Amino acid sequence: MTNRQLKSLTCTAVVMAAAFGVAVAPPAAAAGHRVHPGESIQAAVNAARPGDVITVLPGTYYENVLITKPLTLRGWGAKTVIKPPSTPAKPARAAGTACSQADTGICVMGTAQSAVGRVNIRSLTVSGFKRNGIWASYTDRLSVERVISEKNGTWGIAQERSTRGTFRDNVARDNTESGIFIANTVEREGGATDTLGAVVRSNTLTGNRIGVTVRRVRNLTVSGNTLTGNCGGVFVVGDEGEPGAGDMTIRGNRIHENNKFCKGNTRLPDIQGVGIVLTGAEQTIVRSNSIRGNVGSSPLSGGILLFKSFVGAQNTDNVIRDNVVRDNQPADLANQGTGTGNAFLRNKCGTSVPAGMC
Repeated sequence: MTNRQLKSLTCTAVVMAAAFGVAVAPPAAAAGHRVHPGESIQAAVNAARPGDVITVLPGTYYENVLITKPLTLRGWGAKTVIKPPSTPAKPARAAGTACSQADTGICVMGTAQSAVGRVNIRSLTVSGFKRNGIWASYTDRLSVERVISEKNGTWGIAQERSTRGTFRDNVARDNTESGIFIANTVEREGGATDTLGAVVRSNTLTGNRIGVTVRRVRNLTVSGNTLTGNCGGVFVVGDEGEPGAGDMTIRGNRIHENNKFCKGNTRLPDIQGVGIVLTGAEQTIVRSNSIRGNVGSSPLSGGILLFKSFVGAQNTDNVIRDNVVRDNQPADLANQGTGTGNAFLRNKCGTSVPAGMC
């Protein structure tokens, strides 16, 4: 193939990506940037070109970071720590989209007209922010791996209005709300959006209000995660909007002893002893999970619970199969509401409501 043909193919790929509203890196080779203790991560982000790699060396960095272009931000795991600055930053505005940067460790922000694509966040710690450790909006193919997000005032790692995200091998602990939170949008009600195959895999989630919450979204996988010591394990949340939430797989997770007590709020009752809850979900497969010792007296307590949503949406056409569900109270399996088409198959359990599902 001639050089002219190669250049033509490259230009065609860039034009096609731009047409789909996704920011892409130029064909030039990526450059590397190193940030040392006492230097600014944000300054390195601002100086980077799309596709560049920023390595943050071991140390503690007191700042907020806003990313609006494709790049890789990586550290040294527990040795690279981002904490709130002593003087909060003013809220930033990224291409017309507000990000509460002063309250969040790392914001990844695209726009409704142009999602930011292929941002990678690797091997660093985000701790103690008033709202979120990592917050992302209007992204495509965001990847968050081997990150520790802890002791943040709302969510550990959160994403809305985004597609094809990957969240893998992270630790989210002691966050006030969910360790990992995936939603259509947090600003308004509405039907579920298609994540185009988002993945939440092999994360450790402990000490949070809820380990993983997927709210009003479709088409994703939650697999191989360890959830323990939270008030609740996995919440799949829908409402009366169309399309409904669901069309997802929850498999191979270890969900044990999520018996921390969390007081109720305007959205939910008290939460304690919750394994997996589906509320207003459809066409979701829950299979091959180990769910043990989740004990509480909340309306949501138990091993696996199909619960009519608080706005009246029913669970329909969900399959609960091949799970080991033991020693959960008040029941290992529970099917509430009047939803239709739900199947409980080959689960190893001791108690169910109604009786006869074990």
